[in-house]
Amino acid sequence: MGFIRLVAIVAAVLSAPLRAELANDDPFMRKRAEMVRDQVEREGISDPNVLEAMRDVPRHLFVSPELRARAYDPFPLPIGEGQTISQPYIVGFMTQILRLRETDRVLEVGTGSGYQAAIAAKIAAEVYSVEILEPLAVRSRRTLSDLGFRNVAVRRGDGYYGWEEKAPFDAIIVTCAGGHIPPPLLRQLGNGGRMIMPVGGPFMTQNLVFIEKDVRGGVTHRNVLPVAFVRLLGH
Repeated sequence: MGFIRLVAIVAAVLSAPLRAELANDDPFMRKRAEMVRDQVEREGISDPNVLEAMRDVPRHLFVSPELRARAYDPFPLPIGEGQTISQPYIVGFMTQILRLRETDRVLEVGTGSGYQAAIAAKIAAEVYSVEILEPLAVRSRRTLSDLGFRNVAVRRGDGYYGWEEKAPFDAIIVTCAGGHIPPPLLRQLGNGGRMIMPVGGPFMTQNLVFIEKDVRGGVTHRNVLPVAFVRLLGH
């Protein structure tokens, strides 16, 4: 099944409820601008494409209605199924370090709410996202579709094994922590590709690890930031 056909499954015109939300978006636009200024740009995120994407994507529509007033606060929020949407700074940091280009094909492991996929899709050409929890896969697929993202495909599966038939990827972003870097993901990272993943034990013993594969296939990695992520499930 080709990417266009996959996207056709998840793409749709903006739904009436979301059209109504965005038509009355003024308070959230202000909050979004403040979030980017105070929590992202002020903390060192400078990639103009990342900043623009985070100003554009309505983060509040990726959380439940009762949490929307908190959507632009500087901390993670629960999204159900024991999972969270990452705090804005972490989303900006992980996106910036990948140096996404408009021609890139991106793999995301751990779709969650769909917010990180939306940010990446504002910059890159194609985003393939894998979510192991069926309720989250269904919900994020619907949200992304309702918001008009036509370059994102979401499927339910074990992200440890990536999305082999769509490899190689120019960038891979893993939004859940594992004890090691999954070998299938390293194989699916193209030469010259970049990958970011939290690695370590539960919560505060984790580090974001940045992996690069050179044009000959050699791999280097380095710790870039201590973090606390939910665990990588499956495999």
